[in-house]
Amino acid sequence: MSVAEIVRDDEEERGFKSGVPDKVLHIDDVHKSFAGLHALSDVDLDVRKGETHAIIGPNGAGKSTLLNVCVGRIRPDRGAVVFDGHTLTGKSPHEINQLGVARVFQTPEVFLDLTVLENVMVPALSKRDGHFRLNPFRALGQEKAIRAEAEEVIASVGLAKHLHSVASSLSRGDKRRLELAMGLVQHPKLLLLDEPTAGMARHDTNATIELLKKIKEAGMTKVIIEHDMHVVFSLADRITVLAGGRIIAQGTPEEIKNNPKVKEAYLGEEQV
Repeated sequence: MSVAEIVRDDEEERGFKSGVPDKVLHIDDVHKSFAGLHALSDVDLDVRKGETHAIIGPNGAGKSTLLNVCVGRIRPDRGAVVFDGHTLTGKSPHEINQLGVARVFQTPEVFLDLTVLENVMVPALSKRDGHFRLNPFRALGQEKAIRAEAEEVIASVGLAKHLHSVASSLSRGDKRRLELAMGLVQHPKLLLLDEPTAGMARHDTNATIELLKKIKEAGMTKVIIEHDMHVVFSLADRITVLAGGRIIAQGTPEEIKNNPKVKEAYLGEEQV
C-alpha cells in the first residue's frame, strides 16, 4: 500500500470533501509553566487538512513542549487542543493516538531487537485491534493481511531491502524511516514529526525530504518541528515561529523569510 493509498482510504472513510480547507487541529490559548518558567504562553494555532505546517524557533522556544501537549504527554495549565472535533486536553496519549494522531520522535523509538517487519507489524496489529493490549486470537486471523500491509508501507519508505534486518543494525537515517513507517501504518489523520532529520548526514536528509514530499503530495496532514531551514522551506505550506514560548510570527515560507522578528529571534543561532 502506497502513501497515497493510505491517505486516500482514510479520507474516504471519513467523508472528506476535496478542496475544502478543513481545520484539523486547533490549539487555543495554551499556557504551560515549569517551576515558574513559562514554556508556552498564549499559543493559538490552526492546522488545515492536508497541509504541512512547520513549527520553528530557537532552542528552548517551546516547540517540543507544544507537541507533548498535543499528544497528551503534558497537560497545559490553561487552554485546549481540539483535533478533528475532539478535545484532546485531558486525554491519555493512547486515547489521542486512537483518534488518529501519530508522532515520530526526535530520537527514534523503535524496538531494537525486532526486525524491521516486526516493528511495523506491532502498531498495525495494535491499531487494527482497537487498543494496545493485543488479542492473540484476533491477531492470528489478521496476521497475513497485516504482514502484507506492513511490507507495502516498508517498501514505500525505502526499506524493502532491510525487511528482515534487526532494527539495531540500521543507520540513524534508516531508523528514522522505520519509525515513520510505524506511524504511517496506523493510517493517521495527523502526523507529528519532531526534527525528522536531526543528526542525519546530508544524503539521508535529502532522502527524507523526498519521502516527506511524497507524503505531502498524497495529502496527509503533518506538523513538523525542524531546525534545518532547507528542510522547512522544502516542505512547509505555512510556518509558525516560537520564541520564549510565544508565537512571534505565522505565515507562508516567503513571509517568514522576510520577517524581521524571525531574523532577530534566530540571530546567533541560525539565519532564516
